[in-house]
Amino acid sequence: MDMFYIGFRDPLFSVIIFFTIIFVITFFSYWWGRYRRKEDTTHLDRFLQQFRTLPTQNELKVLISKGELSEKSWLLLAASYSKNGDYEKSIEIYHEILKVTEQQKIYDTMFLLGKTYFKAGFLERSRQMFLEILKFNPRTPQALHYLLLVYEYMRDYKAALDVLEPLDELNEDILLDKVYLTALALINDTKLSQEEKVEQLLNLYKESNKLTYMVFEYLFRVDAQTAWKNLNLDNAELLAELFWRMDSKDLNLDIISNSDYLKELYSARGDIALVKRSSIFELDVLIGLEGRANATLSFEYVCSHCKGTYPFAFTRCSSCHTIDTAMVEYGLSKDFMKEFSEENNSFQ
Repeated sequence: MDMFYIGFRDPLFSVIIFFTIIFVITFFSYWWGRYRRKEDTTHLDRFLQQFRTLPTQNELKVLISKGELSEKSWLLLAASYSKNGDYEKSIEIYHEILKVTEQQKIYDTMFLLGKTYFKAGFLERSRQMFLEILKFNPRTPQALHYLLLVYEYMRDYKAALDVLEPLDELNEDILLDKVYLTALALINDTKLSQEEKVEQLLNLYKESNKLTYMVFEYLFRVDAQTAWKNLNLDNAELLAELFWRMDSKDLNLDIISNSDYLKELYSARGDIALVKRSSIFELDVLIGLEGRANATLSFEYVCSHCKGTYPFAFTRCSSCHTIDTAMVEYGLSKDFMKEFSEENNSFQ
């Protein structure tokens, strides 16, 4: 017995017991933590699964009417589905919310539903929704703006121009919209001759000094000589992609020689050799290469209002719907057309 008693009082024994206790506690804490994380993950997956698969229309009606989630929560969920491009689920939720929402809040939900219809491409349903809102609340500029967009996308430019009148009465700035819609109506008017369209578009451009890319893209396409004659060289950079892709036979060297920018651009393309350097990096590189490398300019466009980036030119931004806010940015890329042409020539 004395031997065990001495061992029990030995400090080394106490240290062993102490670390044993720590090990046991750590061991159980570790596995208990893993178990709890697994349980939490399982519960979270079950919760999220409810939103990955939308309930049937009857189930959705019951869920919304029971009020287990607030109306605001359902609206946030519908907005989330719409943002992710799942418009069908978003539309179903908005429809069910409309059945249970209070009268004073119903038009807010109708507006959100109309916007979702518009984003999904259901233009006629979107039009009906905004007209229904305006029937009872005619002084609603947000609904009027979206109704204008719907008519524009439907190519009903006369109806879109008619929407500008109530917006003007509400002291909304409609000048740029009016010029833009008038230009669209002119370009798409099948009753006007090409000469009449060119003349009226030029008059509209000279009066407003807006929509440079839109107007001159059409002019250079149908009457390059008239386009060159009426070009304001101060706006040449806005048309960089048009000039870069223009056929050599349509170039006006007299006008090009009067513009520092155009001289740099066409020296970079290899049509002329009037400059040796450019302040624009991409043009400077191409001028220095002198056609020795298979490279060309590439273009992308940034909306100065929402900073959205697009690989093609636009007049109205598809994200924020502002007009004439496109800024061109240059890049260098491989010239696949030149490569394709060289390959074809090698087989001849």
